[in-house]
Amino acid sequence: QVQLVESGGGLVHPGGSLGLSCAASGSIVNIYFMAWYRQAPGKQRELVASITSGGRINYADSVKGRFTISRDNAKNTVYLQMNSLKPEDMAVYYCNGKIGQRYSAAPIYWGQGTQVTVSS
Repeated sequence: QVQLVESGGGLVHPGGSLGLSCAASGSIVNIYFMAWYRQAPGKQRELVASITSGGRINYADSVKGRFTISRDNAKNTVYLQMNSLKPEDMAVYYCNGKIGQRYSAAPIYWGQGTQVTVSS
């Protein structure tokens, strides 16, 4: 079994910064990619940023230049640094990861989510 645990959410003023982390634990053989998603009330869950084991990074257009995803392979942890936060960034942020022995059969695991509130 694999568990993903997010931390770092909270309340921040518009224009402020917040950092999230997501640690994977359990029976980890390979982590092929990890990603951050978010879901605002009444909206679908959307991809925020992803990073592969090789370091290839992808961002949603709405966060480019403001958010930075990174990972520490030794700690099986992915981070999301969020700067210049806007009210529309407010959502529950989830991390996920494709983790397993072989890529074709590796499940995608999800964390429980952490709330990010952007408000003055």
